[in-house]
Amino acid sequence: MEKKTNKPITIETTVHAPMEIVWDCWSNPDHITNWAFASDDWHAPYANNDLKLNGKFKTTMAAKDGSMSFDFEGVYTSVKKHELIEYDIADGRHVATLFSKLGSDVKIVQTFDPESSNPREMQKEGWQAILDNFKKYVETKI
Repeated sequence: MEKKTNKPITIETTVHAPMEIVWDCWSNPDHITNWAFASDDWHAPYANNDLKLNGKFKTTMAAKDGSMSFDFEGVYTSVKKHELIEYDIADGRHVATLFSKLGSDVKIVQTFDPESSNPREMQKEGWQAILDNFKKYVETKI
């Protein structure tokens, strides 16, 4: 039996795009609605983002067939432009996203506290799918 742990989960990707484009696509609600979902049968019909210390964000993620939706929201605890974004999700879990230049690319490493309802591997796969969707979206912008 798998032992339950609250150890943070880490995912990552490398985006083949300049930092300015990566940052804009990550933080601009007009872009967020185009990538903030894990599979093609979901979408993000709404996003609002106030990217600053103590600023709030909210993205609605919904099944395209209308069967379910939820709001992913929280408050920023640290913002360092082109470097780091940290926030606390409404349920109290913490997320840190690190942006690093790799030549003309950007490496993104995201670490998040897991929730207790779903298996760790399922959470990791879901968050990684969203990050992969982000990469795919950004790379169409260059």
